[in-house]
Amino acid sequence: MLRGRRFFGASLFFAVVLSAAAPSAHAFDLSQLMKLLAQQRAGEASFTEQRFVRGLDAPLEASGTLSFAAPDRFTRQTLKPRPESMTVEGNQLTLARGGRTRSLQLDAMPELLGLVEAVRGTLTGNAPLLARHFRSTLAGQERAWTLELVPLAPTTLAAVSKLRIAGEHGELRRIEIELSDGDSSVMTIGALRPSNAASAPRPAS
Repeated sequence: MLRGRRFFGASLFFAVVLSAAAPSAHAFDLSQLMKLLAQQRAGEASFTEQRFVRGLDAPLEASGTLSFAAPDRFTRQTLKPRPESMTVEGNQLTLARGGRTRSLQLDAMPELLGLVEAVRGTLTGNAPLLARHFRSTLAGQERAWTLELVPLAPTTLAAVSKLRIAGEHGELRRIEIELSDGDSSVMTIGALRPSNAASAPRPAS
């Protein structure tokens, strides 16, 4: 009887060890997430954003639309509190406000580079782009995941501490940004819908 109990105890021990050592069939990893996101070649969604700035009693609020088209086009069109837009295609950044337009190279602005590449890389499921700029940590499952991105470049890290991007399946739902100076922002993103961003003209050089 004692021998049987010992055998049962040993069997149970090895079963637990083997179970813990074996990879979960339901594990959700970064490559799977990137494949899901990459299925969306273009899209558009509404957003609302709150920016928390030190010294201000209330957050600054903005709203508008985000649109993207693979491989590298991304536009943020702010409607409130005032109309303005930011379009990135390749390394070119174009800003428009009050009838005036300005274009410059994205890599000349390290404080903005990390923010743009995080959103653009995640929206298009561009794993190499994210790996080039960030240390990534994924938590959760396909139905509800959170991707934490920490900049690798010291120049970007001096401006941006980290980003947390949360989503469901192949869509983004929330972007939290922590800046190195203590300010932060939270963007909530609506459901993705078809976009004509893929056929939109490139910004003028």
